[in-house]
Amino acid sequence: MKWKLFLSLVLVGLVAILSVVIFVRMDTPRQVSMYMARGGMIGLDSLATSLEDYYNEFGSWNGVDGLLSTSHGMGGAGGRGSGGMMGQRLQLADKGGMVLADTAGSAVGNQLGKDDLEAAIQLNDQNNQIIGYLLPAGGVNYRQGDEIPLIERLNTAALQAALVAGVIAMVLAILTAIYLLRPVQKLTLAAEKMGKGDLNQRVEVRGKDELAVLGNTFNSMAESLQKSELRRREMTADVAHELRNPLAVQKAQLEAMMDGVYPISAENLQAALDQNTLLTRLVGDLRTLALAEAGELTLEQVEIDPGLLLARVVERHRPLAEKRNIQLTLVSNGGKAGYLLGDPDRLDQILGNLLSNAFRYTPDGGQITLELVPSGTSIGMMIHDSGPGIPDDALPHIFERFYRADKSRSRQEGGTGLGLAIARLLTQLMGGTIMVENHPSGGAIFTLQFPKA
Repeated sequence: MKWKLFLSLVLVGLVAILSVVIFVRMDTPRQVSMYMARGGMIGLDSLATSLEDYYNEFGSWNGVDGLLSTSHGMGGAGGRGSGGMMGQRLQLADKGGMVLADTAGSAVGNQLGKDDLEAAIQLNDQNNQIIGYLLPAGGVNYRQGDEIPLIERLNTAALQAALVAGVIAMVLAILTAIYLLRPVQKLTLAAEKMGKGDLNQRVEVRGKDELAVLGNTFNSMAESLQKSELRRREMTADVAHELRNPLAVQKAQLEAMMDGVYPISAENLQAALDQNTLLTRLVGDLRTLALAEAGELTLEQVEIDPGLLLARVVERHRPLAEKRNIQLTLVSNGGKAGYLLGDPDRLDQILGNLLSNAFRYTPDGGQITLELVPSGTSIGMMIHDSGPGIPDDALPHIFERFYRADKSRSRQEGGTGLGLAIARLLTQLMGGTIMVENHPSGGAIFTLQFPKA
């Protein structure tokens, strides 16, 4: 990777340098020839350009004497300026060679000879047609080929500059490759250690560039994996603990009956059967969670009347409420609430889990209220009990599997510890939300919210 990046950077630098050198070598002869042919060596190139602009603007040489006289009088450092050497005699002739202006004033109207025309600076219009000649005293002293030594020296200088630039590009490519790949190497090393099971790996992040984003993403992934591994270990321990208790009780009861400590009676067999029922329910809940989290839990999509569903759930739990003298109330808030789209059996399971949780924490003689709260685009269902409520530090964890706010409750009284986790997961799969909070008047209140069909 390092050598690929290094070679890529060097290649980019060399291509750029070679492109510049080739362009310079191709264009330098033309530019030098043009510069020398237009009197650049004696400072007349800008005057020639000004005369061409004058002719292109006015279409003739009328009145050009003023421009020529003004330029002739402009000097500069070393006596050079847009008019050439200070006091140098200049003659302007038309395209036929007749002198139109002369800074000495004596040759106006004369015809330039062939040698003078060859020594003069040729002036062209926008269409590259000859419009006149500018002749300095003594000519421009330029012959074809005079520029070759200068061009050779310029080409040599360009090649030397390219060599120096290439060396600098290689050094910078090495430093850049090292700088860019150092965090990548650290990421690779950390990833290798994570692959071997060390999930504590984190990388140092500096700046806000793409490498910093990659580092932050890696750290987030590592933290997520570490939390997942911790949850997996906790779940394994919790499942083992949940299974061990009823199995141990069931084994002890069966052994006691086999040893004659307990008689083989319906009552003692029922106790063993209760433990088996608890195990069956626990395994069923674990299977439901596993299928839901794997996306393999099949859900029906039908229109559900939430009012009728709540009424059925309430009636199913009415005997338990009467047995414990708990007032079980359904508040429909009047009229039809509309329909929601989902699986009626799973929604019944959600409400059953929430209601069972409410019965578990509501004292005898207490009250449980189910309320249907329709709104514009959604349907809400609330379950409020008159129990002791949920400790504030437990509220964020109440939907976690095997979590119990009251650690002292037995497994028989506290269920499998998966009911609320299943309720949340099934609610989310049907596109709804579930929330819990403590009611100001006391007790806990669970709120389900589903979009209308």
